[in-house]
Amino acid sequence: MEYTNLGRTGLKVSRLCLGCMTFGREIDEEASLPIIRCALEQGVNFFDTANVYGNGASEEIVGRALKGVRHSIVLASKVFGQMGAGVNERGLSRYHIMNAVEDSLRRLQTDHLDLYQVHRWDAETPVAETLRALDDLVAQGKVRYLGCSNFAGWQLIKALWTSDGNGYARFESVQPPYSLIRREIEAELLPACQDQQVGVIPYSPLAGGFLSGKYQKGGEIPKGTRFDVAKFYQNVYMKDKSWRVVEALKEYAERRGTPKEQLAIAWVASHPAVTAPIVGVRSIEQLEQGLASVALARQISAEERAAISQMVNGLE
Repeated sequence: MEYTNLGRTGLKVSRLCLGCMTFGREIDEEASLPIIRCALEQGVNFFDTANVYGNGASEEIVGRALKGVRHSIVLASKVFGQMGAGVNERGLSRYHIMNAVEDSLRRLQTDHLDLYQVHRWDAETPVAETLRALDDLVAQGKVRYLGCSNFAGWQLIKALWTSDGNGYARFESVQPPYSLIRREIEAELLPACQDQQVGVIPYSPLAGGFLSGKYQKGGEIPKGTRFDVAKFYQNVYMKDKSWRVVEALKEYAERRGTPKEQLAIAWVASHPAVTAPIVGVRSIEQLEQGLASVALARQISAEERAAISQMVNGLE
């Protein structure tokens, strides 16, 4: 396994991050544990979850699975989503953050999080309030590093400016969606991260499994798949251009002699701003595809990456 620094920090993370969203939501604990063990055996030290995944079930499964090796793991979770019926049991207020972190620590059976991320921008809470609360968690030792997820470029820069102006701990990483289908972060967010030395840990490099070719245009959605469990994925990815991207990727991968799933993830991992793509899997086979993609990414030259990008650009 290859390791790299998370942004400008000295924290070393594996070049593949295991996304734990499927645990407790799409697959049960019995099916999750072999995946976690395989990841550990292959040198993966970076695990990403969130309190809303399975309404806490993912954190509980991960906490039990990593209990004996916690000291060698970079463990990440997130805060924002609705975690109860109360009006204050969501968002990025100081109130919710302070309560949510304690709940996450309890479920994960640990006394600290290595990376604590805000799951999305909260337009109803001043960013300074959020960052002050997070800075206090760092000072208390409950959180080591801070990150954000689903931020636009301007939101990241505003947060960094606020942290810098107040002497708060800053966001050292950002977690956006990024794939051959969703490339909007190339315009502003990725250049901003390179300029500000912010790590990038993109999720859905396979577009929620869409790029695997498992879905057929006009066909039924397979039961139990990501697009069945979380139906909003259908609105995000099932568009005319997306189908053309899948077909073009398939043809290119066949000519290259490379599995299309590996090529799609490797394309994401080969961007110079990307620290580690996050792969959320339902089987050891899918994990092994992700692991192979890390090695493949080292073989993709800047010229080949540009050629693949241009191929997709021409499908408008």
